Amino acid sequence: MLVDYSLKMPKNIFAGEHGLENIEHLVKDAKKIVIFTDKGILGANLLEIPIQILDSLGKDYEILSDIPAEPDYYQAQHMVDAFKATGADFIIAVGGGSVMDVAKLASILATDEYTVKDLLDNPLLAKKQVPSLMIPTTAGTGSEATPNSIVAVPEKELKVGIVNPEMIADFVILDGRLIKNLPMKIAAATGVDALCHAIECFTSTKANPFSNTFALEALDLIMNNIIEACTNSEAMDAKNKMLLGSFYAGVAITASGTTAVHALSYPLGGKYHIAHGVSNAILLMPVMRFNEPVIKERLALAYDRVVHQPTENLTTVDEKANYMIEKMGEIVKTLEIPTSLETFNVPKEDLDVLVEAGMQVTRLLVNNMREVTPEYARKIYLEVL
Repeated sequence: MLVDYSLKMPKNIFAGEHGLENIEHLVKDAKKIVIFTDKGILGANLLEIPIQILDSLGKDYEILSDIPAEPDYYQAQHMVDAFKATGADFIIAVGGGSVMDVAKLASILATDEYTVKDLLDNPLLAKKQVPSLMIPTTAGTGSEATPNSIVAVPEKELKVGIVNPEMIADFVILDGRLIKNLPMKIAAATGVDALCHAIECFTSTKANPFSNTFALEALDLIMNNIIEACTNSEAMDAKNKMLLGSFYAGVAITASGTTAVHALSYPLGGKYHIAHGVSNAILLMPVMRFNEPVIKERLALAYDRVVHQPTENLTTVDEKANYMIEKMGEIVKTLEIPTSLETFNVPKEDLDVLVEAGMQVTRLLVNNMREVTPEYARKIYLEVL
């Protein structure tokens, strides 16, 4: 556990049944607002309440919705350029991780001094230029809480995390109404992504009292609500708890960081365009089993927090650790998320390419409590090929 540690969070977070109504006082001084979103959000009419509020205030606003799922840095730059052309002085992002990640980049690239490509090599170049409000429509990527923006780098067939504390949102709204009718497939993939954030941060080499506080609470909320939230559109209590758990897991990322699950999943998104949450779900069990010998005490602590009414008399560290790993696997299976790369026609002949790409993600691999060598990475990938 780290001896020195820190935590940076959004300035103001609003949550609960009427969270969206806070937009009114957050934008009161804004002259022009840009809403970042995507076509799916528009089609689902999830902008109805935010737009009603802006219209009632007589605010000038523009909607930028051409954000693809999991964009590459060229596409992200295109959206940043479109934002700069508006001259807006306030950003609202309504969407999932990709929408929020692009909006965060726009908030620090409002001048022509740097580009998204420049930040791939030196993410700390840019400074906050425009205040931002993040409103997640999944629970979730946790992007509303983090200083991270994930973009694909096509020439490397890899996803890269641009990390800059200046990208942390000024404001966040967590409102369960926005995830009420989320399709199960999306809810499940993003929910397991949040689960991965929580367990990885809790078992990271950079884990510390700040990250542990948020990661444990996130685990409790997510593991006890994810199935109900994903399978029952009327389960608003579970959905609100998932939004909160996702946010807490995002905060844990800012205080510590994810590990080998995320590191080894990046090539799956970059090369095969597998959804980020699904990539993590595929690798969750193999990495947890690989890490179990060195993280089992942490897993046992997590068991004590998460399991409120044990149905079995588990007393040893090994028993509790095994329960936690099996429970995570059960969640993935119940939510019908693929657990094999066969589903995506990834050939075994690509194993060497996967290993080489995965081993490049040193930013996250160094957080893993058990060293991941190329040989171990090969074994992990082979389990899911």
